[in-house]
Amino acid sequence: MHSSILRPALPRLLMLLLAAAMLLGLQQPAAADDRDDAADLVERSRLTLTSLLRDPQYEQLQPYLEAASGVIIFPQLVRGGFIIGAEGGSGVLLARGADNVWGPPAFVRLTAGSIGLQIGGQVSETVLVIMNDGALDAVLARKFSFGGDLSIAVGPVGQGVRASSTANFGGDIVAFSRNQGLFGGGSLEGAALTPRDSLNAAYYDAPDATSFEITVERRYRNPQAEPLIEVLP
Repeated sequence: MHSSILRPALPRLLMLLLAAAMLLGLQQPAAADDRDDAADLVERSRLTLTSLLRDPQYEQLQPYLEAASGVIIFPQLVRGGFIIGAEGGSGVLLARGADNVWGPPAFVRLTAGSIGLQIGGQVSETVLVIMNDGALDAVLARKFSFGGDLSIAVGPVGQGVRASSTANFGGDIVAFSRNQGLFGGGSLEGAALTPRDSLNAAYYDAPDATSFEITVERRYRNPQAEPLIEVLP
């Protein structure tokens, strides 16, 4: 009697197992892609930071990083538009601990939009230096707006071109940017910074990893990030 009861359930069980296997198979390539994307972003961030630190035009970057609470590195921010502009890119966020040691990188995305008299396109390597713990806390908690809650001072922005605020770097965040192309108008004001949870999960093999747990609590490590961390003063 027991075998006759179980027999009809077997095909249903097999179908469920097959469906689960197919779902796992679909998820694995996506996770692998995220892992590759994360590793590539970390390496490009290292190259960007190394290049800017070696560039005589950005000699002020080193002392600001030495005094920083955190840093966000964007190997590529893309801005462009006609009348209505948009800006965006992915980067990594790192925090300096109370022991004066930099923690692992978390992955973030910057998105911004603006309306005004603007034309052209621009690609930039950008480093946002977070100058105090309060600003770092606000970034991690996502409770801020660029130019509103957190003030931004703009450092060198191109081939010897300096913004008007360069002489007084007094902001919560100091932005260093190397540009390619020409763009008139637009700024970081109103920009949104959001975590890239899928990259964090894939890079640290931790589905629920948060930016705070990665950068401040240092719960997760990936040896691939060590070359980037070593570049930071």
